[in-house]
Amino acid sequence: MEKCSFCGRDKREIRLLIAGASGHICDECVDQAYRISQEETHSKKKFELKKVKLLKPAEIKRFLEQYVIGQDNAKKIVSVAVYNHYKRLAQQNIYDDTEIEKSNIILVGETGTGKTLIARTIAKILQVPFTIVDATVLTEAGYVGEDVESLLTRLLQAADYNVALAERGIVFIDEIDKIARKGDNPSITRDVSGEGVQQGLLKLLEGSVVNVPPQGGRKHPEQKMIPVDTKNILFICGGAYEGIEKKIAQRLNTKIVGYGAGKKDTIADRNNLLQYIAPQDLRAYGMIPEIVGRLPVLTYLEPLDWDALRRILTEPKNAIIKQYIKLLEMDDIKIQFDEETYKYIVDKAIEFRLGARGLRAICETIMTDAMFDLPSSNIKDIIITVDYATEKLEKANIQRLKVV
Repeated sequence: MEKCSFCGRDKREIRLLIAGASGHICDECVDQAYRISQEETHSKKKFELKKVKLLKPAEIKRFLEQYVIGQDNAKKIVSVAVYNHYKRLAQQNIYDDTEIEKSNIILVGETGTGKTLIARTIAKILQVPFTIVDATVLTEAGYVGEDVESLLTRLLQAADYNVALAERGIVFIDEIDKIARKGDNPSITRDVSGEGVQQGLLKLLEGSVVNVPPQGGRKHPEQKMIPVDTKNILFICGGAYEGIEKKIAQRLNTKIVGYGAGKKDTIADRNNLLQYIAPQDLRAYGMIPEIVGRLPVLTYLEPLDWDALRRILTEPKNAIIKQYIKLLEMDDIKIQFDEETYKYIVDKAIEFRLGARGLRAICETIMTDAMFDLPSSNIKDIIITVDYATEKLEKANIQRLKVV
């Protein structure tokens, strides 16, 4: 009678018996062997994590500079936060009275200034699980949308469902400003996608054991929850906070009462009020005090000026122009851009007030016809002139991109 060479059961007791060169193995032994190999792989990952060379803040910032133009202040703060996160994880095994607390970060800046790009670039050098989630899809538990626990579901997926790895990961929450409280009087209607989400995020940001649905959401109610401790998970939040300059201006124009009343007021730069942002401005915008307190590191991103946008076109490793050159190289086509074309693209991006994303939209409009026709033609060398770019933009009615 044929039987499994591992567990010894004969063919009648098992569902499937796989024959080998000198023995047999049953389906249950195959499953068990797979689980053991997965556990060993995860253990090896954890061991490798401890051996990773700790990058200094200056080294992290230098790596960011290869992809992100400008924003020195934001890059410096994020580099320090990530470095301290590494050190905080290393301190977990050291018995000491001084416990280092995590410093969650919030990045405030106009659309297209590089908030998400900084997060994605950090993901390239991290040896911890990293995920980017969008706050706009979140709703209070029990309503249509995703629960806040879905943030950790994605982190678990990034960690290949290794809970120990996920518990030392980093989560970037994008569009955090979209969950601001919708009105001053919450009793009128239930704010399920605003204040309700902020309340749900509190336990994640502070650090607590959260039951996470491994398959996400309410689509699988029968799934077994996985407990995840968020104490060592670093949260980085980003938001445009459109219109918050009015809140900052109101605060700066408030007359000082008390000992400082006689002092000369500092003249504020009204062209860049974001540099004066403070936690009380976030509260005035609609963020509840508890969540502002759990995001202690607050920094801003500078609006991109003409020179920065010009550098973004060609300098970063993944610059927009480099991407077009690479795409056409795959078809053995050499493409060049006149310097005047670069200037024209940047001028239009400034006019439409779309930041770095505007550069991509404008370039796509200019290049669509060329990318369509060239692969089928015999042309192997092309120069994009300012006249060609102007013709394509006018033909496409690019004015529709303009921010009113």
